[in-house]
Amino acid sequence: MQTLSANWLTEGLIDLEYKQYVLLAYLKHVQQCFTEQKLYPQLSDLIFHYQNLKTIKTDKKLIYENFPKKVSKADFEKLHLTYEKIVQDDTLMAELEAIMEFAMPKLQETLHAGKSVYEFIEEKMQISPIGLTSLRTDEGFLFLYEHLTNDTRVYHYQISLFENTFEKYRGIHTSYLETVRKSTYVTFENLKVEISRKHQVMANPATYLIASQISCPLDETMLPVAKRLLIRYITTAA
Repeated sequence: MQTLSANWLTEGLIDLEYKQYVLLAYLKHVQQCFTEQKLYPQLSDLIFHYQNLKTIKTDKKLIYENFPKKVSKADFEKLHLTYEKIVQDDTLMAELEAIMEFAMPKLQETLHAGKSVYEFIEEKMQISPIGLTSLRTDEGFLFLYEHLTNDTRVYHYQISLFENTFEKYRGIHTSYLETVRKSTYVTFENLKVEISRKHQVMANPATYLIASQISCPLDETMLPVAKRLLIRYITTAA
């Protein structure tokens, strides 16, 4: 099982043994991905499922809200009463509690394994600005360099600020431009000048180099880790 529904706890058969089977099949797939150093989207999904269970465990109203609601408007009021009755059913609630008690440590254990892989890979990456520092850092170029292959993948990045009721957070979008084979005769400063001239994004664009000492899956790991590293670096330097 490669994915786990957001409402896996309450949809389908609410039975401890069945939910154990569903969860363990999903976690087996996730653990295999981590063994292959493939972190995303599995790591972010794990965080979502674990935090969701923590919230539901402390707020029983969310169990009610998580029950699937595929009904017509005419049946809504009747369904509302039915869900209230379900939440008040001690036997059903005890089964849900047992499922959560089983699931949370399993999710947490796998989550720790994923974070260990993430931290190992991030430790093998170094970030530094290239050339003169631009006053505008929310847009520019990202050079992703692998020591083992001498390949430099060039991306255009844009950082956006999002805000909700509780917090502000940054998101990043990258567009792949090209891959350049690094040589002893080509410096990253020269590469920045060449890329800036070729793509003409802006004058003196902010440009950052992230050099990786190891190779790992690009889309599932290296690029997502690099993007998070870039956001943290820019946020800290601001």
